Amino acid sequence: MRFVVAIVALVLAAAAIGLGVAQRTVFAGPASISSSVVTGDAPLTVIDAATLNANAGTQSIELAADGEIVLAYGRTSDVLAWVGEASYNEISWDAESLELTTQVVQGSETAAEVPSIAGSDLWLREFTGTDVLTRKINAPEGISVIIGVDPIPADGTEVTDEAPVESTEDGAEAAEEPSVPVDVSITWPLDNSAPASGPLIVGGIVLLLVGLGAFLWALVNVRGSRGPRRSTPKLPKRPKPPQLKPDKRRGGKPTPELEPAKSGSGRRRAFVAAGSLTVAGLLLSGCTVGVQPAPGASPTPDFETTPVAVTSGQFATILVDVVDTVADADATADATLATERLTGPALALRTANYTIRAADSAVAPLAAIPSEIVEVVLPEQTDSWPRRVFAVTRDTGVQAVGIMLTQESPRENYKASYVVTLIASVPNVAPPELGAPALPPSNGFGLLPPEELAAAYGDVLINGDDSEFADLFEADGDALREQIGADYKTQRRAELPSSATIEFANGPGDDPVVAFNTNDSGQLVAAVLEDVETVTPVEAGAAVNPAGQVKALSGKTQSTRGIVATYGVQLLFYVPPAGATDQKIIVLGYAQGLVAATEIP
Repeated sequence: MRFVVAIVALVLAAAAIGLGVAQRTVFAGPASISSSVVTGDAPLTVIDAATLNANAGTQSIELAADGEIVLAYGRTSDVLAWVGEASYNEISWDAESLELTTQVVQGSETAAEVPSIAGSDLWLREFTGTDVLTRKINAPEGISVIIGVDPIPADGTEVTDEAPVESTEDGAEAAEEPSVPVDVSITWPLDNSAPASGPLIVGGIVLLLVGLGAFLWALVNVRGSRGPRRSTPKLPKRPKPPQLKPDKRRGGKPTPELEPAKSGSGRRRAFVAAGSLTVAGLLLSGCTVGVQPAPGASPTPDFETTPVAVTSGQFATILVDVVDTVADADATADATLATERLTGPALALRTANYTIRAADSAVAPLAAIPSEIVEVVLPEQTDSWPRRVFAVTRDTGVQAVGIMLTQESPRENYKASYVVTLIASVPNVAPPELGAPALPPSNGFGLLPPEELAAAYGDVLINGDDSEFADLFEADGDALREQIGADYKTQRRAELPSSATIEFANGPGDDPVVAFNTNDSGQLVAAVLEDVETVTPVEAGAAVNPAGQVKALSGKTQSTRGIVATYGVQLLFYVPPAGATDQKIIVLGYAQGLVAATEIP
């Protein structure tokens, strides 16, 4: 019997170990699935999330093309907005053939009109490579990949975004060169692991040890049972059993005798059953059952919210580029370079400073935009354009700065329109993941509509406490009022000689007013005020002699007609809600400087 146990255990062990090894070798499936396709005649290629997630796992994208390959990914709505009217290759996944497919989506824009996708603020991440580019991504739902190729000319000259249109001898436009084809290959990993392999091999080893142990035990037992053999004497014959008389109480049948139970067969069957259960348990040990939802459980509802203009990661990249570009422009007084990342009143103040410094080297450049610490990021909740983002940044030991950035269209980058030095704390606002919608300039949710703030505050700067709006604005801590307010203007009049007069006027600038909600239902409002000083001679033969920055910017050393100097005043306000009549509008920050100076015509 012990030999039977050993043989059965060894057979089961061999079967379990063999099956476990086979699952990792001959029965193992492929480690990945891949497919490739060559794009058609379109300057852009788009791969949406459905294609990227056609198979489970991280996607490995390999691109090959002649030129500088640019691969980026962003929200699908942003990618398609950037593509606009351009033709593009749409790559999809054919579930039947298990292959990538491509088709050209025709647009009205020519390839020459499509700029490079490199450096767009819409992308969450961007990668570049020459001729070959391989990247692994794990694109969630709502994310798409966009691919572009910037050709590298043979002579090494730089390729501009706008290619010139060539003409034939008869004056007709030459045929446009075909777009550079891209060999796109996507690979997905496959789960070819064998979860049952390990338990089968371990169980087989256990059975092997059990079988070897049983075999050795059987050998020892057989050797121990052998001893000296003796002749066995004949035993007397067994007496015949007595004849039983019929029992009348049992209908004439004899009384039955109790027979001994048969042994051995039951034990053998029990062992075989145990061995079978062991193998069955090993075979099933690698199988898993998918998690089922609890009875009566309902799926978690999805609440859709309007996406924010930028993520925190996007803003960090944007801020670095804004700061670096402006710093380079300041260093070289390059107004054209400054236009890449500045616009509106912030650009006007910077370019005027460049002109002034060119005429007067003693004038210092404007303060650099800090970026070391980002204290606040408030993106607009929107999926359209223009898009705005407000932020508070500072460097160690330097006053914080409030920045308002604007993106006018999908293919334009964010530009700082307002850059103000803060003189008060910014109220609490929504986190960057949530953002806030931009409010219309005419809204009546605050003590004053945003579009009326500049004019009202300008009246306070000229008339001081006599202004009809003086009670609406907080005077304590308002350093701007001390610099260019009513007292300053009175002093300027007193300093002027009797042969000339000075007039002060101001009004809102032409740049858009931007308003965001705060957590207390108030508003952050960015606006611009143009503060104008006009100096004219009043006596015959008298002349005005401009000095300092006015002289440098106007290019005039003397004028008999007079000089008009315009100062741009960038303003950041906190406006309490309309019901908070016990609160006042606070000037949170400002930046002011000369932006124009001309002779009176």
